[in-house]
Amino acid sequence: MRYVKLGSTGLDVSPVAIGAMTYGEPGSGHPVWSLGEDDARPLIRHALDAGINFFDTANMYSNGSSEEILGRALRDFANRDDVVIATKLRHPMRPGPNGKGLSRKAVMTEVDHSLRRLGTDYIDLYQVHRNDHSTPLEETLEALHDLVKAGKVRYLGASSMFAWEFAKALHLQKLHGWTRFSSMQNHYNLLAREEEREMIPLCLDEGVGTIIWSPLARGRLARGWDDARSTARSETDASYADLLYSPEQEASNHAIVDAVGKVAAAHGVSRAAVALAWLHRQPVVTAPLVGAGSIAQIDDAIASLDVDLTDDDVRALTTPYTPRYDWQGVSDEATMNAIRARVPGMALR
Repeated sequence: MRYVKLGSTGLDVSPVAIGAMTYGEPGSGHPVWSLGEDDARPLIRHALDAGINFFDTANMYSNGSSEEILGRALRDFANRDDVVIATKLRHPMRPGPNGKGLSRKAVMTEVDHSLRRLGTDYIDLYQVHRNDHSTPLEETLEALHDLVKAGKVRYLGASSMFAWEFAKALHLQKLHGWTRFSSMQNHYNLLAREEEREMIPLCLDEGVGTIIWSPLARGRLARGWDDARSTARSETDASYADLLYSPEQEASNHAIVDAVGKVAAAHGVSRAAVALAWLHRQPVVTAPLVGAGSIAQIDDAIASLDVDLTDDDVRALTTPYTPRYDWQGVSDEATMNAIRARVPGMALR
C-alpha cells in the first residue's frame, strides 16, 4: 500500500478509505442492508491487513452503532496510532431542540459521545455532515477549533455544500486564526461530475483534499446496464438513487456504464476497479470511500490502485457525460421541495 497526504496536511492516509456506513446492528435505526458486528469485523480486519488505514463513519450511522462496531474492531486489530479515524456530526441524534445541528452545544456534546462510542481519546478527522443553516457559521467554526486546541480532534473536514459556502468557511477560518478544514467529503464519480465546475477547483486552489462518497454511483458503475442484480440496499433506497442519478440522464449514464465495461474488459479488471482508478487520476481526490460489504469489494478497491488508464481510456469514460443539476449544497427538506416544485424531475439529495 502506498500512502498519500490528506490535502496539504502532513497526515498520511491510504488512497482507499473504508466507509463504515455499511456497518450497524440491525434494529439500531439503520436500513436492513447494514451488516452487524459479526459480519463487519472480518471486513475491517481484511482492510487493515491490506494496508488500509483510513476509516470513515458518522454519529448518525445506525444511531451510533457504526462508531461502536468500528471502534471495537480497530482496538482489537490495530494500533490506534497507526489508523486514521474520521467521523461526522450534524444530523439528529436524539429528540429535542438540541439533539442535532452544529451549535457550540451540539459540537461539544457530540464529540464526547463519538469518542465514547469509538473508544478512543481523539478523533483524527472530525467533519461537519453538511451545513447547519440555523447556526451562525462563526459559532460552528470556533467550536470546532476549540476541539482541536483541546486535543479531542486532530484535523477538521467538511462535506457536501455549495462552493461559495465552503469558500466563506475557509475565509473565516483564516481571518480568525481558527483551524481550517483539511478535507471536503463530496459526491463525485463518472456519473456525477458537477463538482468539477466550482468545488474541485476551489479545493485544488486551497490545498484541500477530497474524500469521495458514492464513488461507484451506488453500484451503477460496478455492473452492466442491463444487469438486473439487486441488493437489499438498492431495493430500500431506489427512489433516493433516482434523485442522485436522474432518469433524464439515462442515455448519458448508459453510455458511460458501457464504456466502463469495455475499459474493464480491455484491462482484465472489474468495472469497480476502473471507476475507482479514474478517481485516483484526479489530483484533488485523496481517497474514495468504499462501503465494502464483502472481501471481494475491498480487493477490487485495492486493485484499482494498479490500473493504469490510458488517455484513450479516459476519453472513452468521460466523453458521454452530459451536465446535470448541481444539488450539492442543498441540505434541508423545505429547500429541496421548493426546487423540485420549480423544476420537475430535478435531481436533489
